[in-house]
Amino acid sequence: MQKIVECVPNFSEGRDRKVINAIGGAIAHCDNVKFISAEPDSDYHRCVVTFVGEPASVVEAAFEATKTASELIDMRSHKGGHPRMGATDVVPFVPVSGVNMEECVKLAQLFGKRVGTELNIPVYLYEEAATRPERKNLAAVRKGEYEGLEQKLKDPAWAPDFGPAVFNPRSGATVTGARMFLIAYNVNLDTNDVSIAQEIATRVRESGKVKKDEHGGKVTIPGTLKHVKALGVLLESHNIAQVSMNLVNFHTSPPHVAFEEVRKQGATLGVKVTGSEIVGLSPKEALLMAGRYYLPETDDEATLLTVAEERLGLSQLDHFDPKKKIIEFQL
Repeated sequence: MQKIVECVPNFSEGRDRKVINAIGGAIAHCDNVKFISAEPDSDYHRCVVTFVGEPASVVEAAFEATKTASELIDMRSHKGGHPRMGATDVVPFVPVSGVNMEECVKLAQLFGKRVGTELNIPVYLYEEAATRPERKNLAAVRKGEYEGLEQKLKDPAWAPDFGPAVFNPRSGATVTGARMFLIAYNVNLDTNDVSIAQEIATRVRESGKVKKDEHGGKVTIPGTLKHVKALGVLLESHNIAQVSMNLVNFHTSPPHVAFEEVRKQGATLGVKVTGSEIVGLSPKEALLMAGRYYLPETDDEATLLTVAEERLGLSQLDHFDPKKKIIEFQL
């Protein structure tokens, strides 16, 4: 079986097409790698890039893209709606075929060491590659974001896994690791009130929200969806609020379950869901699950994918093309 790894780096640039094209070109020029997509978002000021290939080649492509980003992106002037720590913000390695998680952990380590050594960028390991429990969760590693990074690096507890414990004002820091396939999934609301999206996010994400009890103590109320991370954001280009989610385990919480839960919670706040979007790629099975949920009487894959697209409103903001958005159709 051919060894194939997916890499989904996120870069802190969502507006300058020349910069985005240069980063994509650095990847596409590497041998034994297939560049799949670059999906910029001007409101998030962020671009999600997806490519696949043989393990060693994927590491090389990830490094070349990171090097290009370090030359073209200056974090000192960056503002956007999505949490971020650096020009190359996060670089996950994902096993697709013929590769296990342990091998992807080693790829993240190779990549992180090279970025730290050659580019002088602090690098943190997360998820399955994390060197300590408190660094497993990306949100915990990224807490304080770029603006708090200089002070964070002065804390011995937050010394980077690779690279200098010195603030790099231009590039910030990079987080890398290994994880299972994650679906970046956003649900659109019929309001531009971001506080409503934020409230829904705290209700559905697994970590829930913290409230004070009658004695002034803190109590955590768990969210309704397992293996889901969520936050509320404003999509200024469309003047709508979104519940932006990472479906960490789509077998437990697939897109249609997340969609329906956001619909349910939104109804209690007087808002409706109008559609959704998948950022990057999705396994075919995740959308077949949605199709079966909405139309259980058929097993025809093409029909099920069409039903999933329609019922989840995947083409509301941009045309949804299964050939481009489903990973099996890209390999």
